[in-house]
Amino acid sequence: MNEARALARSALLARLAEPRVWDVVVIGGGATGLGCAVDAAARGHTTLLLEAHDFAKGTSSRATKLIHGGVRYLAQGNLALVREALAERARLLANAPHLVHPQRFVVPAYHWHEKPFLGLGLTLYDALAGRHGIGPCRVLDAARTVAALPTLATAGLKGGIAYWDARFDDARLAVSLMRTLFDLGGLALNYVPVDDLGLEAGRVGGVLARDAESGASFRIAARSVINATGVWVDAVRRMERPAVAALLRPSQGVHLVVGREFLPGEDALLVPHTADGRVLFAIPWQGSVLLGTTDSAVRELPLEPTPLAGEVDFILDTAARYLRHAPKREDVRSAFVGLRPLIGAGDRSATRSLSREHCIEVSPGGLVTITGGKWTTYRRMGEDAVDTAESVASLPRRYGDTATLRVHGAPERPSDDPYGLDRPMVDALAGAGRRVHPELTLTEAEVRYAARAELARTVEDVLARRNRALFVHAGAAAEAAEPVAHLLAEELGRDRAWCEAEIAAFRALARRYGKEAA
Repeated sequence: MNEARALARSALLARLAEPRVWDVVVIGGGATGLGCAVDAAARGHTTLLLEAHDFAKGTSSRATKLIHGGVRYLAQGNLALVREALAERARLLANAPHLVHPQRFVVPAYHWHEKPFLGLGLTLYDALAGRHGIGPCRVLDAARTVAALPTLATAGLKGGIAYWDARFDDARLAVSLMRTLFDLGGLALNYVPVDDLGLEAGRVGGVLARDAESGASFRIAARSVINATGVWVDAVRRMERPAVAALLRPSQGVHLVVGREFLPGEDALLVPHTADGRVLFAIPWQGSVLLGTTDSAVRELPLEPTPLAGEVDFILDTAARYLRHAPKREDVRSAFVGLRPLIGAGDRSATRSLSREHCIEVSPGGLVTITGGKWTTYRRMGEDAVDTAESVASLPRRYGDTATLRVHGAPERPSDDPYGLDRPMVDALAGAGRRVHPELTLTEAEVRYAARAELARTVEDVLARRNRALFVHAGAAAEAAEPVAHLLAEELGRDRAWCEAEIAAFRALARRYGKEAA
């Protein structure tokens, strides 16, 4: 079947309108929702995923870009969680090698006791990985530490410890998982918000959804409904029980992107202790350097969160203590904020299962809610949620083996393509090789491909998630909005007014990531 025709929105909406009962309907197109949907489809269940905005629009495109066991969990003594996450890290390296890559980190030591202490902890980290390890940790003297991190502050430096984890492209992994769901026979739609749950005799028997573009409504029947909406799970839970207690106590983390001159080389920097008790990362990513993160409690849950007072300064001030050539506000190319679904108290009347970092709740009406966790363990979270859904809905118990399932676009051989695109298809499209902006890697053909094969509907979809321009260089992304809008208009059949509105909306958004944020 022609790929573009198979993913045409009109055809997908027609499938949504068919009279049927889905085995599993997943609400939410972030890491957790995609993990649930892929797992359900891999087991042979008929599976539908609905996302109110775009895939990974929220937290799942705003991560620290690490697939890791969690060094800070090691410090907390949570060895079981670290071991589980390290096993998942190995699975992602094997199943998505185009998007997940080994990354060496260097932890500098400025006091005599730090090297043996850090060495002992990171040796345990390697031991917990066992056969899933990437490489052994190494004790470095001061000269080798500076060779790995040339811009590191050297006053008082005693050396460092090098260890291995992995980095990835979060939004691109989300898009690839969406494509994996289609490969498995499932259906995913963005810009189809769920307005309500379908209740029948007190049981959740489906959802009421709406196409945000046309306004068309759909009453969708399902044997099981999984609420995987991240920090917004409480809003979905209240569709069934308006007075239910909140399950989450969310926080936010800020990330800054600066030029590679601030951390040349291939190694990443880890500062193990900051003033707020977290760690600070400086990671080579997308030809730039990613700095982060903070951890601030929040009450409001905007779709586009912004840094709180002092958060940007905290990251820059911390970086300045460790980097001789440290970035200033004017050096920040992009600043983005991710909301974290941290688990709070919740409702004692529901059936709940806490699996270390994530939580699964089954409501009296049978709604399965899963929240918490992190990108590294998304697959395990999906597996746990579908296990629960099978039990609640009396679905056939099946095994999908997502532990060895290759993600869509994973190459048979090592590839230089950072996004895992169908290159023959891209190269056959108009504009192959012509960049939309000299400072960005995005080509005209890739914009067309995003619309035809990856369900991109807006300029933001392309410049924020199909390509990471907004997150890497907000100013260049704003300048690319006009050519991207015109290319999308050709692909989607939009008019001049649509183009002008898209350009204005995206440039306003880019200002919030660029100069206004910094």
